[in-house]
Amino acid sequence: MRIFHLLAPEEWAAAVEADTYAPASLAAEGFVHFSFADQVEGSAARHFATATELVVLEVRVPRGDAALRVEDTYGTGTAYPHLYAPLAVSDVVAVHRMHRGAAGEWAFSPDGAGAPASPDR
Repeated sequence: MRIFHLLAPEEWAAAVEADTYAPASLAAEGFVHFSFADQVEGSAARHFATATELVVLEVRVPRGDAALRVEDTYGTGTAYPHLYAPLAVSDVVAVHRMHRGAAGEWAFSPDGAGAPASPDR
């Protein structure tokens, strides 16, 4: 299963340095927010409308991983993947740069060019 997480490039650089990623949402809500590929653009528009740069972490999580739950935690009628643990940098298989479309909206293609998550991949 492929899931995606949005963040600022400098946050990813800090995570690589620490070899783990534990955003504020993990402490505050108990989980790391993720999106499925078709949810990435909407998540970017809702939560990062004014950001100038974004990267998208692509993570492959084995089915049955107890730390991963797909749920509608806010009662919106839409379920999102949530990881109830810090994200190991080694679980990130690619890092995609988000770009803005012609009208200024965030655009994402999960099959577009993604940089390897680390030089050894």
